[in-house]
Amino acid sequence: MSQEFKFTVSDPAGMHARPAGLLVAKAREYESSIIVSYNGKSVDAKRIFGVMGLGVKQGDEVTVKVEGNDEDKAAAEFEQFLKENL
Repeated sequence: MSQEFKFTVSDPAGMHARPAGLLVAKAREYESSIIVSYNGKSVDAKRIFGVMGLGVKQGDEVTVKVEGNDEDKAAAEFEQFLKENL
């Protein structure tokens, strides 16, 4: 089973280097796989160049899929992190 949710980026600069770095650091706290998808591309949220390479701007909606042993905790905390930081 996996958890999936959608998130709309509200940061005026989008998913640029600073928030992408924070996102990657947060994703690495979990054992579960965290995949961010946007505009037909999917990347590992634990890889900074993948996340930055999506080119997500303010107002864009991404889909986040979390799968693994701690997916319930990871999905809930990661979604809250996005709301507070992006």
